[in-house]
Amino acid sequence: MDTPMKLVVVGAAGRMGRTLIKLISETEGVVLHAAVERARSAFVGQDAGELAGVPKLGVALTDDPLAAFVHADGVIDFTTPASTVEFAALAAQARIVHVIGTTGCLPEHEEKIDAAARHARVVKSGNMSLGVNLLSVLIKQAARALEASGWDIEVLEMHHKHKVDAPSGTALLLGEAAAEGRDISLANHSVRVRDGHTGPREEGSIGFATLRGGSVIGEHQVLFASEGETVTLSHSATDRSLFARGALKAATWARDKKPGRYTMLDVLGLNSTP
Repeated sequence: MDTPMKLVVVGAAGRMGRTLIKLISETEGVVLHAAVERARSAFVGQDAGELAGVPKLGVALTDDPLAAFVHADGVIDFTTPASTVEFAALAAQARIVHVIGTTGCLPEHEEKIDAAARHARVVKSGNMSLGVNLLSVLIKQAARALEASGWDIEVLEMHHKHKVDAPSGTALLLGEAAAEGRDISLANHSVRVRDGHTGPREEGSIGFATLRGGSVIGEHQVLFASEGETVTLSHSATDRSLFARGALKAATWARDKKPGRYTMLDVLGLNSTP
């Protein structure tokens, strides 16, 4: 389409929100339509450009998402599960694109997002980066090729000390890829905690280890360990803007799609990869 895509950034005063506003201001084909913060936030009324460290954009932060979504083409959402569910309902009502980078969603949140996808174009992923989504495809292939009877799978992740959910959405995305490669349910085979006398490792399980500290943006490793050798597939994020770039790519990709639920594998054309 020739007209710029009008985007709403929710959670606009947060780290990802500010990164998104800055990137939108620098990117052709998209424009900041509105910036939303929580009710009674001290940032309400402030110019979104100034907040993001770029020249004024003439868009003041608002705490009224319903009004913000009117006449918008899409919303980009890196907030909380409870907020995301609310935004999903509004995006469905407005029949617009909803890009969701929120992690920590529970089954009840996912059900409401699925319901919203009957009317909105929803792109949801545990990670918006090209590298992580390519890595998930490679992990699925490796898990399929390396038999469960001889190869154990462990997922190791580290994030900054402010992250509130564990394992990370990316770690779960990679664990799901491994489980799909093994044709098993991650929910039934994952091990999230090891403490005390655990006994020997259960064959076929997928283990998770979570580290938190400092300002680490995101480090992920998936280890395939057998007798005498280990294969490690990893990804390191050094700049938060890579997630914002992926989210913008997802939004513009979904603009002309039918209502439904999509992932970054769809956006990147990787879903056909075995």
